[in-house]
Amino acid sequence: MPSSLVEVRRQYTVAEEIAIIDAVHDALVAAFRIPLADKHVRLVVHAPHRFAHSPELADPQRYTLVTIDCFAGRSVQAKRGLFGEIVSRLGGLGIPADHVTIVLRESALQNWGIRGGQAACDVDLGFEVTV
Repeated sequence: MPSSLVEVRRQYTVAEEIAIIDAVHDALVAAFRIPLADKHVRLVVHAPHRFAHSPELADPQRYTLVTIDCFAGRSVQAKRGLFGEIVSRLGGLGIPADHVTIVLRESALQNWGIRGGQAACDVDLGFEVTV
């Protein structure tokens, strides 16, 4: 049940925004094997002057920051797979690979309150975290 935030520097159409959200979610499904219905992705559009970037980017308006909070336990291989899946899927939407930064933040299960305020460690998640 990762919670993801995608931050961008330009306005996209509604269809493009949905495609960006789906790209990140689908990458999580593929790499972390989360259930398809477990979708928690937000998209925030910043005014460009409020979202700094490397001055070396070819198309700074397409800079994209993806932050994912998730349960601890995924392997390095799964994380590498996730990073590749996100970059590849966003690339299909015209966002250059070197314009994507991904930050993965892991927390222990007992630090997540889910399903009516229960600690995630006390709940059958319905999927494996240790992929």
